[in-house]
Amino acid sequence: MSESGAGASARAAALAAMSELSEAVLAVTEHLDTSTVLRTILRTARDLVGAEYAALGVPDGAGSFARFLVEGVTDEQWKAIGPLPRQHGMLGVMMQDPHPQRLSDIMADPRFSWWPGAHPRLRGFLGVPIRDGDVILGALFMGNTEPVGDGGDFTEDDEAVLKILAAHAAIALTHARLYERERELAITTERARLARELHDAVAQKLFALRLTAQAASSLVASDPERAREQLAQVGALATEAAEELSTAVGELRTPDLAGDGLAEALRKQVAVIDRARSAHGGPRVRFTCHQTQPLPPTHDQVVLRVAQEALHNALKHAGASRIDVSLQPICTGPDRLVGGVRLVVRDDGKGFDPQAAGRGLGLVSMRERADSVGGRLAVQTQEGAGTLIELEVPGGRS
Repeated sequence: MSESGAGASARAAALAAMSELSEAVLAVTEHLDTSTVLRTILRTARDLVGAEYAALGVPDGAGSFARFLVEGVTDEQWKAIGPLPRQHGMLGVMMQDPHPQRLSDIMADPRFSWWPGAHPRLRGFLGVPIRDGDVILGALFMGNTEPVGDGGDFTEDDEAVLKILAAHAAIALTHARLYERERELAITTERARLARELHDAVAQKLFALRLTAQAASSLVASDPERAREQLAQVGALATEAAEELSTAVGELRTPDLAGDGLAEALRKQVAVIDRARSAHGGPRVRFTCHQTQPLPPTHDQVVLRVAQEALHNALKHAGASRIDVSLQPICTGPDRLVGGVRLVVRDDGKGFDPQAAGRGLGLVSMRERADSVGGRLAVQTQEGAGTLIELEVPGGRS
């Protein structure tokens, strides 16, 4: 090849690399959902450094990963590998050490632990942490340079490219964390408002009890029979007030998935909302549950959070008179997530234009949660026709 031809080829390669890098950066700036951004960054990283395999892990705070995206592994291979990895060996190092790791042979490194029998065999390894200041949010992992077996190693340039992409992954994850904090604050605010409304309902019962007791007291001498009737009413009102207060206190506690289980946590959530809203002319909220198989804790958390998000949206925007929440087992079939559950939240409100609201933060958040556990989220709505939100979550691995 001539010198001018080699120069043109190099410029073309550089332009292609810049184009791929630009796509990854734009994915962040266009505010696509976090999973889409991270997947774009991961694919770009794999292409730019010429890796056979690539992965992006985000820790869950419990020694495993909340997200673990992979490229270069088929669905069949991924199923054969088994459960999501835990933070051991080099994966554990990447969650603790803020420095990149570039190895010629990962299996020869004393920090290497093991991998499942179906795991691809890696030699060259390049890992770069995804950081927000001193906080490690996750890591990008590359395995084996291409073409495989050519004896080449990952280079300093590869490491530099991965650092750039890791910085953009950090932006996407930071945005996601900030939004999650906003949602948590919104949920806390909603629970506080419900607490005030329930307090008012109990206060009304107690006020009625006091008036009835006063009436009974004034009738003791003049009309003992009516006084006995009033005292019986006092007892009934006292029982109702005590039950109302006990129920309110129990249901306003933060849902205890570990202690109550998913179905009971949802039942309590719906009950407290229905009690507060219907008492003030709001929509009736109902929950039904069919026998379902237990889910891993991370899957339970996703179902609960999506239910909370869907209820929040329906209560705030739908203008509905009725909201139904149901939890069902997923029917078997080739296109179903066998062994999982289906959450359905349906309202008879005003609906909305799904195209106009497709990137609304609530819908994006629900889709991201579904994607994080391999689930599916479907939204059926149109203006004036109510809304149905359906989440299917696989049984997964505990």
